[in-house]
Amino acid sequence: MKTQQRTRVRPAAAAAVALVVVALALSGCSASPGPGAGADAGTATSTGPTGSITVFAAASLQQTFTTLGTRYEDAHPGTTVTFSFAGSSDLVSQIRNGAPADVFASADEATMAKLADTDLATGSPRDFATNTLEIAVAPGNPERVHGLDDLTSSAVQLVTCATPVPCGAATAKVERAAGVDLHPVSEEQSVTDVLGKVESGQADAGLVYVTDVRGAHGKVDGVPFDESTTAVNTYPIGVLRESTNPALATSFTAYVRSEAGQEVLAAAGFGKP
Repeated sequence: MKTQQRTRVRPAAAAAVALVVVALALSGCSASPGPGAGADAGTATSTGPTGSITVFAAASLQQTFTTLGTRYEDAHPGTTVTFSFAGSSDLVSQIRNGAPADVFASADEATMAKLADTDLATGSPRDFATNTLEIAVAPGNPERVHGLDDLTSSAVQLVTCATPVPCGAATAKVERAAGVDLHPVSEEQSVTDVLGKVESGQADAGLVYVTDVRGAHGKVDGVPFDESTTAVNTYPIGVLRESTNPALATSFTAYVRSEAGQEVLAAAGFGKP
């Protein structure tokens, strides 16, 4: 009969086996995802601001800010950005009268300063774009408008922005620079109203921004003029003190000034601040 042999594990060998077991256990732990690896595995959740904000923005920003709002929401799930577009001075009046808003983007620094002076904005507004004026005319330029001098003719029905509106203040500057005296048949409260009258044929020409002509997509032609460089409008944006979601408001304003935001603005014809 064969004798069954039993193998004894010596104390030293037992210790070695224990070490191997511990090492294997540790290596198994290290194989699990570490901090931040969950993002690759699709398990991470967004820690950015959520909720909704209302942005008051100059009428000339309507197309670009609508695009920026959509892209921001896509990049930040759980957020909603609502816009109200009008002449900058009208928006300031609404904010002063208690209209609920989180962010204000003005078409010039002077209008933004009206909020800062009344302590309705928090911190310091940040510049994010520039814009200059251009003459909008009907396609083909039937009235043969080639500069500001041609707008002084009584045969040309001209519309401009009212002086309190940023585009109206810019119009006054170029008038002085060119030494001309314009007599518009109407003065509008927003640049989009000026553009609309030219598009509809109610006016032969209008002083609007370069971006408005480009955004009209062929409904008007643009006539550049040298004096436009004397009235470059700088656009600032800021968070309002009464914002109900300052974290999201701050995040959106940062997005407007980011590389992604600047690409959208540049494509529309805005210059850098």
